[in-house]
Amino acid sequence: MKVNIEIDCSPEEARQFMGLPNVEKANAIYVDAFAKAMAGAGNVDQMQEYAKNLAPMGQMGLKMFQSFVEGARNASARAEDDASPKG
Repeated sequence: MKVNIEIDCSPEEARQFMGLPNVEKANAIYVDAFAKAMAGAGNVDQMQEYAKNLAPMGQMGLKMFQSFVEGARNASARAEDDASPKG
């Protein structure tokens, strides 16, 4: 048996419902620091170095995030295929 539940809510409402912390202020500080660092970069190599240093867990963190997004996309595509009428 397969049951699908659709909930219509804002990201803020979902965050509160799931009991997740509000990281909006920390995110604003992180984005501001990243933007300032990128503004000071004179070439592509400097930008890459800044990005590696500022990103959580550096390049490994970015690769983990990329694989997470790809996994979610693949799971979504499989779910859509399973839900489509056969025949």
